[in-house]
Amino acid sequence: MNLAEHLRTLPPNPRVVVSGNHATPWHTLALLDAALPSYRLWALNGQPGLPDREGVLLETSFVGPGMRRSPRLSYVPSRLSLVPTLFASVMPPDAVVIHTTRPRHGKVSLGTEVNVLPAAIEAVRRRGGVVIAQVNERMPWTYGDAELDVALLDVMVEADGPLTYAPGTAIDDESAQIGGLVAERVTDGATLQAGIGAVPDATTHGLAGRRGLRIWTEMFSDSVLALERAGSLDTTAPIIASFLFGSEELLDWADGNDRVRMTRTEVTNDPGRIAQNPAMVSVNTALQVDLFGQANASRIRARIHSGFGGQTDFIVGALHSTGGQAIIALRSWHPKADVSTIVPLVDEPVTSFQMSAVVTEQGVAQIFGLDQTEQARQLIEHAAHPSVREELREEAVELGLVARAPGDQGPTT
Repeated sequence: MNLAEHLRTLPPNPRVVVSGNHATPWHTLALLDAALPSYRLWALNGQPGLPDREGVLLETSFVGPGMRRSPRLSYVPSRLSLVPTLFASVMPPDAVVIHTTRPRHGKVSLGTEVNVLPAAIEAVRRRGGVVIAQVNERMPWTYGDAELDVALLDVMVEADGPLTYAPGTAIDDESAQIGGLVAERVTDGATLQAGIGAVPDATTHGLAGRRGLRIWTEMFSDSVLALERAGSLDTTAPIIASFLFGSEELLDWADGNDRVRMTRTEVTNDPGRIAQNPAMVSVNTALQVDLFGQANASRIRARIHSGFGGQTDFIVGALHSTGGQAIIALRSWHPKADVSTIVPLVDEPVTSFQMSAVVTEQGVAQIFGLDQTEQARQLIEHAAHPSVREELREEAVELGLVARAPGDQGPTT
């Protein structure tokens, strides 16, 4: 059967899981959208260009820019490591649309995006649903869970075309300060959760002199390639990730590189497996951190911005690693909102808490192992912007985190 015939076998209003992040099979998704009057489209970190019309319900556990402001968004809170459990239980897919290489020796590769897709394919095969692959000669061949037997595919749509690449990230002074402070905490032989952006790139610059570093991460970008070229990585250890995004040079390096092991989410993000890595260093960011050491990385004014993602998975895993540490790195002042990111009490749902340290361009606030008074003091004195420190001290007293100074009766009416 061809694509149109397979789509006609789907039930009314089917759930379609599609490759997310920066591996969306745009050509095939457009064909599907034209053929189905209504359906539920499940994508992780959906990018601009996703179908967003009456009849299409956008489902996700991590909101991307292509879904964020849609009136038809259905956000399902979940740790990323548990999304496969959703597919196997309450959110079974009827179709899965993936973006792969062309077949070789009876296999295709998912290339840059593995993530939750193997679990989705397994769930849809159990239900007798449809697996559709857009095959693209430009998709890099990666190994591990990225490799799929062509027998799992019901139809292949040929659509060669350029992939999405990440522009170079400019490292400003504040990012450089934060990255440098994070790098100081990383020792030789540590295992890194790497990310994308100015702070991870700045951290990488500070790690060029380290040796024997390992990578166990949800995703990676050109910062890992920079560590490889600096001789900082343990060349005997595989580079474990679930998806990647970066420059054309990065994708060329990953193509056919058997050290890059693309791994399904329920493995990469399993806190127990993360904890088995020596000196695991997890670096995440947040929108706000409060004086109780709670981080909001998900919502802005009650509107969902992203979701848990892998933050909760990696914080727990890193803290249970021997010599591990979980770091929240962010600017002390939000440049767009023009507000402090260190706040008395987050007024949004908490994404994570009990990290090892909070790092801003102002310094390092130690969190883990300190009582609530010292945690608050650390955040005020070492992470908060100087312009809000006095206000935060007053709020800390009102919250009962810090004792009132002798003779200070507090505000009068």
